Amino acid sequence: MNPPAAVMPTRPLGRTGLNVSTLGFGAAGIGNLGYAGSDLAAARAVDVAWEAGIRHFDTAPHYGLGLSERRLGAALRAQPRDAYVLSTKVGRLLRPHPAPTGSDLAAGGFDVPDDLVRVWDFTAAGVARSIEESLTRLGVDRIDIVYVHDPDDAVDEAISQAIPALIALRDQGVIRAVGVGMNQWQAPLRMVLETDLDVVMLAGRYTLLDRSGEHLLDECARRGVAVVAAAPFNSGILARPWPQDGASFNYAPASGEVLQQARRLAETCQEFDVALPVAALQFPLRHPAVAAVVSGMRSAEHVTAAVTGLRTPVPDGLWQATG
Repeated sequence: MNPPAAVMPTRPLGRTGLNVSTLGFGAAGIGNLGYAGSDLAAARAVDVAWEAGIRHFDTAPHYGLGLSERRLGAALRAQPRDAYVLSTKVGRLLRPHPAPTGSDLAAGGFDVPDDLVRVWDFTAAGVARSIEESLTRLGVDRIDIVYVHDPDDAVDEAISQAIPALIALRDQGVIRAVGVGMNQWQAPLRMVLETDLDVVMLAGRYTLLDRSGEHLLDECARRGVAVVAAAPFNSGILARPWPQDGASFNYAPASGEVLQQARRLAETCQEFDVALPVAALQFPLRHPAVAAVVSGMRSAEHVTAAVTGLRTPVPDGLWQATG
């Protein structure tokens, strides 16, 4: 008999009635983000996450041209569907590539064959097709949270078409929560003010290093809209105890000024005997709007490090010293 899974703290996801584990499994990595990994390693990462008590899993069609959804769905197939919260995204349909080059690395950043191509579509019909296709790839009968994914160049269309389509599905009981997921805070703020969103997934804009999204979070707290804080390491610069030369900040090499800021944070953490990644992982959870932090996990080792980081005590003095 397998030992019982560990218990991880949960928080309410705003007004949705859903509860999510405070640490979520970000599944971009198991879609071969940056470099290839095996089906076995992906399955093991999900299994270790489950054993550690993680019950919140996030994916998207964009991640590995559907590979992330397929791998995540396969790894969760043995688990009771009611026992976890599953999110995916809409906005990019996957269609046959008319002229594949052999790899998606250059175009999309994933080490997978580019036999498919992403087609932007924020229409109501596109939303419906995207969800139907995600259900097939995941092999599940329902998705709990659906985010409109990266509508940076289609904010008006997202507000007028994609979000109302998702709200209709929510009102019909097909999905539980409607969200938007972006790497900026300005457009999500407009959506929070103008639509009936349930949740915002904010990537990299409320971190120990970059707190530019705080106004959005404050507004979400006022309105009962949940926030899921993604990319807590700002794509790498906060992922090690000491930020390295050439470290990535928001998917590009960090400037000298940003690197100095990160190293000052690392020095402060050292004063309190806390590793920088531990503080970075826990920081977003201090805001009352944040229900969970989602970290990318592509291996069992990544999962173990994140779970350990979440459970490591951090003195209040460190938070005071880092502002």
